Amino acid sequence: MRAADACCTAGAGQEKIRRGGKSNESRGEVMARVSEYYRLGRTQGTLDFVDVDTVNDIRVYVDPGLIRYLEDDWGKQCLKMLETFFDSVLDSVRSNDKRRTVYLLSQLREPNETHLGISRGPSAGRGFGSKMGAAFAQKLAESEAAKTGLIQDLEDTAFFIDGVDMDIVSDITTNIIRGPLITYTQQMAELFDIPLEEGVVSGPVWNPNTLEWENGFTELPTPDGNKLLLVPKMIVRRSMHMSRSEYYRNHLVPVLQEEEAKFALRGLADTVRSRGKVIVTKKQIKQKYGSTKPDVTRETLKRPSVYEHYRAVKREVAPQPLSHRELSDTADTPMPDYEQLLQAVLDVPPGKPDATRYHDAVEALLTAIFYPSLSMSDKETEIHDGRKRIDITYTNTARDGFFRYLTRHRIQSRYVFVECKNYGKDVTNPELDQLSSRFSTLRGEFGILSCRSFEDKDLFLRRCRDTARDGRGYVIALDDEDLKRLVADVLAAVKPAPVDLDGAEPKPIRPVSDYPLLHDRLKLLHG
Repeated sequence: MRAADACCTAGAGQEKIRRGGKSNESRGEVMARVSEYYRLGRTQGTLDFVDVDTVNDIRVYVDPGLIRYLEDDWGKQCLKMLETFFDSVLDSVRSNDKRRTVYLLSQLREPNETHLGISRGPSAGRGFGSKMGAAFAQKLAESEAAKTGLIQDLEDTAFFIDGVDMDIVSDITTNIIRGPLITYTQQMAELFDIPLEEGVVSGPVWNPNTLEWENGFTELPTPDGNKLLLVPKMIVRRSMHMSRSEYYRNHLVPVLQEEEAKFALRGLADTVRSRGKVIVTKKQIKQKYGSTKPDVTRETLKRPSVYEHYRAVKREVAPQPLSHRELSDTADTPMPDYEQLLQAVLDVPPGKPDATRYHDAVEALLTAIFYPSLSMSDKETEIHDGRKRIDITYTNTARDGFFRYLTRHRIQSRYVFVECKNYGKDVTNPELDQLSSRFSTLRGEFGILSCRSFEDKDLFLRRCRDTARDGRGYVIALDDEDLKRLVADVLAAVKPAPVDLDGAEPKPIRPVSDYPLLHDRLKLLHG
C-alpha cells in the first residue's frame, strides 16, 4: 500500500484550536493531550486511540504480540506487513546479502509522531535512526541466532540481539505498520473532526507486495506543526508479551537446574542434597552460567528447543491489552465515568432533531463499556458501494466474556454493528430489518439496536427471536432502561460492594466482559 493511497480529507479546512494543558515554562511549551488540543470533549475511556500528550511521550509500547491476535482486516494487514518485512530481513541475512539487509533496516526511523515510549521531555532521541538501522543490520548479520533459525519473528530479536529491547521492538513495529497507522489516524480524524493537513511527508511505508519501502505524501494532523500518528490502544502494553526475563527465569533456568542435578559431581561441587535428591539453586545457576543477554543467547543456542517451547506456549495464550485502569495509571488519565456517560444519553430528548447527539452519546458510552472486548469504533460505515450505512461498527477483539462466547459458538461477529434510533415512538419491524440487512457471513451477523423505550418490549424481543430463527442474524435491543442495567453491571464489577462478614455469603463478582444482560437476551433469541 502506498502512503499516498491512505489519504482522506476529513476536516482539512477546519481551524486548529487548542485549549489549556499543563505548561512547561522552561521550554515555552504547553502540554495537552490530543483530546484537549482538539477539544474532543472526550477522555481516554471513550477514545479508541491512546490519548497521548502532543509534546511528550507516554510509557507504553506497540507490541507485535498483540497485533498477531487481531482478526479484522486492519489487523491482518498489519500482520502481513510485519511478517513480510522480517522474513525479507532474515532471508537477506541468511543469504549474506548485506546490501539488501542494510537497505531494509536503514529505512527505519524513530517514530516521534506517535509519542509513545521512554523519552524524557519532547519526543526525540530514543530509538532508531539511520545509523542504528545499519548497526542493527550488522548485528543481525553476525547473529548465530538469526543464521540458525532461532530468530523467526521481530519479538525474538529482543532476546538475542544486544541493544534491542522493547522500546526498539516497538519503534521497528511502528515503522513497519506506518501505512495502516496513517489510515487509522485518518479514520479517527474523520470520526472526531480532527483537521488534517495535506502534503505531509509520510515517511517510509512498507509495501508487503513488492517487498520494498515507498515514500510519499499524505494527510495527517499536525498539532503545532508536528505530524501526529494515532495508535489504537488495543496494540499497546506497558511490557512486551514475550519477556526475556520470564523466559530466563521460568524456562531456561529450570532446564539448567535439571541438567546440573543430573551431573552434580561434574558441575556444581557445593550442591545440596535433600531426601536423596540434588538441589541446585537459581543463584548457583546464575553464578555458573550468567544471566546477561549474551549468556542467555549462548545457552539457548545449545538448547534451542527450550526457547521454541517457550515461544509456542506464549503463542497459545492471547495477550491481554491494557485495561482502563492500567491506561489510567500509566498515562495519568481519568477512569471512565460510566454514570456520567449514561446520563449524557438519557439527557438527549427523543426525536429526529437530536438524532446525531444521541448517536454520539451512545457511541461514547458503549465504547467505554465494551472495551477491550470491542474496539476500533467507526461511525456511518458504508457498505454495498455506499448504498447502505451502519451507524456504529466495532471490531470484536474479545479474549473472554460475552463477545468471545459469540465466536466460540459460531455466531459470526468479527464486526459488531450498532444502530441508534432516537425515536419518540416504538421501533418496529422496519428498524429490525434495517439492521439485519447489514449482516453477512463475512462482516458479521450480530448487532445491537439502541433505542429510547418500548410500549411492548416483549413483542419486540419476540420479533428479534423470529429474525434469529429465520437465519437472518442476531439482534439485541437495548432501551434506556437496559443501558442503565448495563452500567450497573459494569459498576458492580469494577466497584464491588463491601462484604458484610455477618451477612449471607456474597454472590461471586462477574468480570466486566461477561455482560450478563447480553447473555440473557441471547438466550431469549435461542428460546
